[in-house]
Amino acid sequence: MTQTLLLVIVFVLGIASLPWLVRRVQQRQGRLAGSSVPPPRVLSAIAVGPHQRVVTVEMGGDGDRTTLILGVTPQSICCLHTQVSRADPGAGIGSFSNAMANASAVGPLHSREPAPTDEKDVGRG
Repeated sequence: MTQTLLLVIVFVLGIASLPWLVRRVQQRQGRLAGSSVPPPRVLSAIAVGPHQRVVTVEMGGDGDRTTLILGVTPQSICCLHTQVSRADPGAGIGSFSNAMANASAVGPLHSREPAPTDEKDVGRG
């Protein structure tokens, strides 16, 4: 009877430690196989609807980074924009936000000349 009880306890402990062991093995393989490339990082996620999000993900190493803007729904993931940046080693982490700020500050929209209006359409209503 004690032998059977001991065997059951060892079996239950073995099953309970299995998730921990699998996680350890995956972490070791990740360090050995992809040591030069860091895992993808989620920079931001914005909800645009009840189940829709726009997610910004950064992939790649220090010298060659790719920033993906993804549309994520429960059914699919769609790539909306891709930006490849070959940044110098001295560039900071905020280089993508700096690039977006510079792109949005190109110029005010009201500086354009207004579109010509047709004289005939002004009087009609």
